Amino acid sequence: MQYQPKNFPVLKNDNLLRAARGDKVDRVPVWVMRQAGRYLPEFREVRAESDFFKVCRTPELAVEVTMQPIRRFDLDASIIFSDILVIPQALGMEVEMRPGHGPVFPEPLQDIKDVSRLNADGAIDRLKYVGDAITLMRHTLEGKVPLFGFTGAPWTLMGYMIEGGGSKTMSKARSWLKDHSEESRNLLSLLTDVIVDYLVMQVKAGAQILQVFESSAEYISKEEFIEFALPYLKEIRIKTQEKLNKQDIELVPMVVFAKGAMHSLAEMSDLGYDVIGLDWTVDPEEARKIVGPNVTLQGNLNPQDLYKSQEEIRELTRTMVRKFGKDRYIANLGHGITPQTPIESMTTFVDTVHSAFDD
Repeated sequence: MQYQPKNFPVLKNDNLLRAARGDKVDRVPVWVMRQAGRYLPEFREVRAESDFFKVCRTPELAVEVTMQPIRRFDLDASIIFSDILVIPQALGMEVEMRPGHGPVFPEPLQDIKDVSRLNADGAIDRLKYVGDAITLMRHTLEGKVPLFGFTGAPWTLMGYMIEGGGSKTMSKARSWLKDHSEESRNLLSLLTDVIVDYLVMQVKAGAQILQVFESSAEYISKEEFIEFALPYLKEIRIKTQEKLNKQDIELVPMVVFAKGAMHSLAEMSDLGYDVIGLDWTVDPEEARKIVGPNVTLQGNLNPQDLYKSQEEIRELTRTMVRKFGKDRYIANLGHGITPQTPIESMTTFVDTVHSAFDD
């Protein structure tokens, strides 16, 4: 089936897009990273029948799991179900999602010469299923809330590709930065170019806002972050917008989220992104002082707080939202929601965000 990115339903709730652009909102918008995931029984039912990447590659299944949290909670955005590691797959690397272990690369990049295995030609065509899912999702949403597209950032993708999966140290990838800095930059540039085209494709397919996940920023020093992450994050923003402009496509807001890099908020505020995502390690008021009034902030409740009592969740959420204020703010967690999170905690979090300024 072909999915045509046209005649999309009119958007009924644009609070999140308004907040991203710095416009006034009716209420503080909220969504949650990994909101379509294992904490939902209906998601686990889908996964019991289908491999993780089969769900990603099958637009109807990706849309079904993307819709699941929208049906349950009063969220202000949806985010297409996919994975940051579809880009290494599109470059020719095998990635498996192993139960209880997470993503695994059977043949990671072990040596500089292994980079020659990567094939960027046609990579975006091989990711067409993501665009198809985005287009189908826009129609399925019927304008209820806006739809996020997303990507992993270059350093984060490079880390997975070298480590062969998740790592608590990223020691192999960090050694590349130290011992093979020029080759590392070449790899980061290759990934940047693919990411830009991938994001442009997502907007053309119907994504209304984009988030760039630098999820592994916590494994490198501030100096390494400034040298090997920031320039590529800036390049992604600039080139994505340039390509959209050249194709006469309306620009969409862009979000950067660099987990563990709150030491570089001032530097990130100069990248030109509309929104900076915050992890839970930074105080909202301190973050606002650093980035200034012209950037929207997103975040940043600790996901572990959702295991506390409902009254504690209400109090923590209300305090957080009031610290951020109603302007230029999108409520979220400081990272993805965890698999054992009680569903009632998610409901309490979302509803408390919306009512935080009612009294």
